[in-house]
Amino acid sequence: MEFIDTHTHLYLPDFKIDSSKVIEAAFSAGVNTLLLPNIDIESIDPMLLLCKQYPLNCFPMIGIHPTSIKYNYMKLIDNVKDRLKRHKFIAIGEVGIDLYWDKTFYIQQCEALIAQLALAREYSLPVVIHSRESFTEIIKILNENKNDLPYNGVFHSFSGNTDQALEAISLGFKIGINGVVTFKKSTANVVVRDIPLEALLLETDAPYLTPVPFRGKRNESSYIPYIAQKIAEIKQLSIEEVARVTTCNAKALFNLP
Repeated sequence: MEFIDTHTHLYLPDFKIDSSKVIEAAFSAGVNTLLLPNIDIESIDPMLLLCKQYPLNCFPMIGIHPTSIKYNYMKLIDNVKDRLKRHKFIAIGEVGIDLYWDKTFYIQQCEALIAQLALAREYSLPVVIHSRESFTEIIKILNENKNDLPYNGVFHSFSGNTDQALEAISLGFKIGINGVVTFKKSTANVVVRDIPLEALLLETDAPYLTPVPFRGKRNESSYIPYIAQKIAEIKQLSIEEVARVTTCNAKALFNLP
């Protein structure tokens, strides 16, 4: 079986001591392709270094995470523009709006998202959307700009309901499912049940959102099969079928070899 972790932050300090061991564990679990979303300006170089060390397995994205957006966000966007001219990236991400932690920079987050959506169109790249407590606001922006900005991408770590998932899918997006689907009180299992497997991507969001039975520990890309197994149980399919379809979904979306 071949799996793809479509969202993992293996370049963060959480993995500084043992990143090579963690990556080898992922390979042993059949997770041979690791997609790395960026967070801020400081995370770009560590991310690119890891991709240089594993050029056939690790693939970088470029973007500014919404919680990194402040008053000076245009300087950050200019840096992203410069990096796009000098390096190859597979997506614009992760970008979006986060209203869970702090709403102070909501206007700036909206403006930064629109600017980065424009970059996605300019470079013909998919968009990886962070939508914590902000699905309605992001959908409004996507709808307002859809005539100028044809989309494809993924709503990463999706936490909405089935109707919202279907709305995102109608705009050209996949739905990212991670370890949350294994939690006892998670509503993600309803979304997984109700939408087509062809709309799903597997992700860990490592080192966060660790699936059962490892919940409470650092998340790793090698745990992707546990997420796939839960999806297989919900949809009454084999894990092999979940692996096959979600891998095809990811390869097509991110133009992977």
